[in-house]
Amino acid sequence: MSRPVRLGRVRRGLAVTVTLAVASMTLTACFEESSPHDAVRDFLVGWQSEDYDLAAGRTDGDRATVRKALSDAKAELDAASFRFKIKSISRAGDQTRADFRAEVDLGENNPLWGYDGVLPLHLVDGQWRVRWSPSVLHPQLKDGQRFAVSTDPNPRQSVVDRNGTPLQSPQFLYVVRVIPSQLGDQAEEVVEQLSAITGFAQDRLLSRIRSSPPKQFVQLANFGSQRYRDLKDKLAKIPQLNIQQQKQPVAPDDPKDIVGKVSALTPETEQKLGGPQRAGDSYGQSGLQRAYQDYLTGSTQTRVIILDIKTGNEVAQLKDWPGRKNVPVRTTIDSAKQRAAEAAVKQAETSALVAVDRSTGEILAVGTNGLNQEKDALAGKFPAGTAFSIVAADALIKAGMKTKQKLACPAERTVGGAHFVTASQVVGASPTFKDNFAKGCVTALASLARRVDATALAKSAEALGIGKDWRLPLKSFSGSLPASFSASPPTRVGDADKARAIAGQNVEVSPLSMALVAGAIASGTWHPPVLVTDPKTPGPSTETVSVKPPQPVAVDPKVRTALTAMMLAGATGSPAQAGRGQVYGVTAAGDQEKRMGWFVGWQGEVAIAVLAKNYDPAAIAGDFFSGLRDAK
Repeated sequence: MSRPVRLGRVRRGLAVTVTLAVASMTLTACFEESSPHDAVRDFLVGWQSEDYDLAAGRTDGDRATVRKALSDAKAELDAASFRFKIKSISRAGDQTRADFRAEVDLGENNPLWGYDGVLPLHLVDGQWRVRWSPSVLHPQLKDGQRFAVSTDPNPRQSVVDRNGTPLQSPQFLYVVRVIPSQLGDQAEEVVEQLSAITGFAQDRLLSRIRSSPPKQFVQLANFGSQRYRDLKDKLAKIPQLNIQQQKQPVAPDDPKDIVGKVSALTPETEQKLGGPQRAGDSYGQSGLQRAYQDYLTGSTQTRVIILDIKTGNEVAQLKDWPGRKNVPVRTTIDSAKQRAAEAAVKQAETSALVAVDRSTGEILAVGTNGLNQEKDALAGKFPAGTAFSIVAADALIKAGMKTKQKLACPAERTVGGAHFVTASQVVGASPTFKDNFAKGCVTALASLARRVDATALAKSAEALGIGKDWRLPLKSFSGSLPASFSASPPTRVGDADKARAIAGQNVEVSPLSMALVAGAIASGTWHPPVLVTDPKTPGPSTETVSVKPPQPVAVDPKVRTALTAMMLAGATGSPAQAGRGQVYGVTAAGDQEKRMGWFVGWQGEVAIAVLAKNYDPAAIAGDFFSGLRDAK
């Protein structure tokens, strides 16, 4: 006997002709002569392909009764498809028994339900017939009983800060429900009206009602406050509907772009998302709400049961899928530091501030004004400007450059054909490398291109996380150097390109990547960023690819000692430090054409990067540090 072919899972709306053809070949391949096998084959093929007349004709029951029973079973289970595999056929005289395996696709991405069934057969007027009774559909089903599918959705969980405080405020969602037993023969009329108002498919609404226990509320749709106000009068004209107010944590608090928006499920998004969502659920539109949708909503508990038709009471449970429990998403955000960041960036029309824990890489706050917290603060690609001198200094010091070495800061300088102009000319009799670093003298820093090779610059950048393949559950950017700097085999890089790199003109970074650089110098170890601590990985609805995070990288102790002193000098006398205790950092020009500037530094355990347009980023940093002090 050839091995039966297991048919692919069929979704709603998919034609059954292919299923029928494969099923016919599968089942007829087992039997070559007229026998009880023909009756088994035709009955199961007819049931599977919804040719209920074919199936009924192979039973000893009333054709109309059998056709209705098979059709009702599909509706009562809200099944997308049935498929069968014959396990064995045994014959004893004029009595035959066929054992089969049924697999039911319950639709809406619920699990497949498998069970073992039995077809008793006997001879009727010389023809083999399936002895009809409800137990043919399932061994536990009896007269006066029916199938049903009971579901129990859970309310949405919250995105929370590092202390477990929700980063959303509750808002009302309005859930449209019905009790099937109260609809009677008006079910089709009700769903027709509701479909016309909401746009949800009429057949889907009706099948949910028909497959549910008659005394149980069935959620059909939900709406946010504005949408409900728009539809309220129309919905009120359908008296059978029950509108339930549900408080759910959906209105994002700061950082709003990181937390993300939530919306009620619409017909369009129900079709697009698939997964465990169904009418009545909410879904994440952006941010962590979208990335962790499947964790925040979990999956609905689903039970296949048998009901007494007269009473509507549950008689037996045939299968139970508890569903994945939905859980909060715990972030590394510190709400007090987030408030300080939001207050600090307000003073500039266009600005971003990212704060991280210097010892762990955990993201503590992401504040923006006029920019997007995810697309710009975490994933933005901005010219590094002289903020990259922190990375360049790592390579230069390793190459033997001394912080006290004399280094002139002319107003203009050409290096390898590249022309540089500085607006931060360092005055004095004998400025040093440290002085020029602290003041961000482009011409002095660019002149050091001859002191270091491109490979050394690339290695220092990688050690400090620039270009590292770290991932977050949201979009992020670790930075990049020109490809020629890390080509293998190494490509010859001229002094002009090295000078541009030291000046950050051909280097792109994000505020997040620079905050991590500051954290590395502050702590002595570069750490990859962390935004979510639990669950450990996003759910399957996110497009983020799961990769092993890079390992921490220790900073050379001599380099760290030198850079700590240089960054203390950089912050001394700046608005970042004024009256705020010991602050380390450097104020740097970024994109001079767009008048963008950087402050990169730290105070205590908090490392930050600030990017601002037409405003002193050091002043924003100073206000942030003051906010931290006031919050204590």
